[in-house]
Amino acid sequence: MNPEFKNRPVLITGCSSGIGYAAATALHNRGYAVFATTRKATDSALLSKHGITTLQLDLDDHKSIENALAQVLDQTDGKLYGLFNNGGFGQGGAIEDLPTDALREQFETLVFGWHELTRRVLPVMRRQGYGRIVQNSSVLGFAAMPYRGAYNSAKFAIEGLSDTLRLELRGSNIHVSLIQPGPIRSRFRDNGIVKFKQHIDSENSVHAEAYKGTIERLNTAGDANRFTLGPEAVVDKLIHALESDSPKSRYRVTTPTIAFAAAKRLFPTSVLDRMLASVK
Repeated sequence: MNPEFKNRPVLITGCSSGIGYAAATALHNRGYAVFATTRKATDSALLSKHGITTLQLDLDDHKSIENALAQVLDQTDGKLYGLFNNGGFGQGGAIEDLPTDALREQFETLVFGWHELTRRVLPVMRRQGYGRIVQNSSVLGFAAMPYRGAYNSAKFAIEGLSDTLRLELRGSNIHVSLIQPGPIRSRFRDNGIVKFKQHIDSENSVHAEAYKGTIERLNTAGDANRFTLGPEAVVDKLIHALESDSPKSRYRVTTPTIAFAAAKRLFPTSVLDRMLASVK
């Protein structure tokens, strides 16, 4: 534990499991004053046992965002060193089968919720003269893959918002970084299958055959593929983004992310489309 970090309050969303949970525990162990949020208050019990301060924060609810941040600032004398936007879910399904309301749901959580929370912390960071904002994006934030259109679109939006914000904050000593994970061990697929079944009529779709693969992938226990890493791989990049004097604008995590980033630079769209269309 580094005592230097105890004066660095960090707010993290989506901490009930996976990347958020790993980030909260790792930063707490390093000495940070961690404020870990979960959408449901009942999901915070394990974090509380570790001595981590937990709060309820629903990214779809303006009042919840306002109240959670107010509680953080009340306990930190109005200061906040870092924000790690991580909470969310992935809506599967082909674009033509995706109800517009389902797309709104995806954007409400992954884009509008993150945007509102970020806007609320920026005046705090400007007043104190420093801050770190880290956005947990995805390989799907720059490489579109079939049957993931809602999530692709939301992550592409986060990439654009983050790039613009980074430019607008030049010279402010507030740094913005994106982390772009590929397959990471988490409960992400568990939540994804619930949303898929809620919004997609897979049996009556022209994509019914392809959806069998989607459902199998979402229901498969264990790692998604041989390139899957544990959430600590993301946490390592988060720590660099929070502690480096020169944090990177982007951190790529897992072999697929690195490979697709290279392919996007090297290959024409037609070749890249053939590669991405084959992803199940």
